[in-house]
Amino acid sequence: MVPTGVFQVNDTALQATQLKTALTFDKAKAVRGFRLPDATFRIVSRSAAVLVLIILTGVVVSLIHGSIPVFKAMGFEFFTSSSWNPVTERFSAGAAVFGTLVTSAIALLIAVPIGLGIAVFLTEICTPRLRRPIAIAIELLAGIPSIIYGIWGLFFLAPFLQVYVQPSLISAFEGIPILSTLFQGPPYGIGILTAGLVLAVMVLPFITSISRDVFETVPPVLKEAAYGMGCTTWEVVKNIVIPYTKSGVVGGIMLALGRALGETMAVTFVIGNAHKISGSLLAPGTSISANIANEFTEAVGDIYTSALIALGLILFVITFIVIALARLLLMRLNLRAGT
Repeated sequence: MVPTGVFQVNDTALQATQLKTALTFDKAKAVRGFRLPDATFRIVSRSAAVLVLIILTGVVVSLIHGSIPVFKAMGFEFFTSSSWNPVTERFSAGAAVFGTLVTSAIALLIAVPIGLGIAVFLTEICTPRLRRPIAIAIELLAGIPSIIYGIWGLFFLAPFLQVYVQPSLISAFEGIPILSTLFQGPPYGIGILTAGLVLAVMVLPFITSISRDVFETVPPVLKEAAYGMGCTTWEVVKNIVIPYTKSGVVGGIMLALGRALGETMAVTFVIGNAHKISGSLLAPGTSISANIANEFTEAVGDIYTSALIALGLILFVITFIVIALARLLLMRLNLRAGT
């Protein structure tokens, strides 16, 4: 006669085996259930990445195809000359490229130190009571439409510069080499310098906001350790905050530069729209975006339209080069830091 306990042990083992088999089956079923969503997600994400490349390639191909007529008609002169005459169909990009680069450089020279200074003030010095109102004001500046900046620059900033600032600059730098050339001529009010100042105000919120956000990611223990060793606030910012967040800071500056290079309406209002290259920052000029915005609706003929499309291609190439140089700079900084 078999003891009752043996049957109970066998039943328990059988139940455990059945439970294990059921759990294994449920797990396999669950894994099979995840395969379809996972495969769908993989296909959708890969298709989105490929779609971006296709769109970018299409834009480049269309710009190159549209630029061929003016390249054939003007040759290399299109890049070196400053003439722009729709009547004789003589076009060139020299003045527009010059104005775009100079106004963007002026904007960064002004906005970068001010923006970084505001970001440092908000994260390291400012009291909590003032931090939020200043941050909100900066974010509001970023949301103002560009045409509002253009109207402000034309009706308020340009007259102020014409009456008070530009005559003082002309008289102060008269007779000084280089500076006398940069600040010579009649005070028009509008011009390259005015456009650069308007762009500086426009890109300032981007630099400030991004720099403030990345400064706040610095671990407090690093700053506390530096302060504990007797470092001043400037030393902490220079040796701890900036090196730790250099990638984000450079990214914010590049974003601001991209905004400055491609800005249209605000620059169109105040740059003067003159197709010439002048050594004076007070003289009127033009930019690629402003030139396209002013004349695309009036473009008649294949050469005229092709010249404007070629300007768009040049702006695309300039932006691509700037991004590539920024990536190269970040790589060199990371290699130097050993990261």
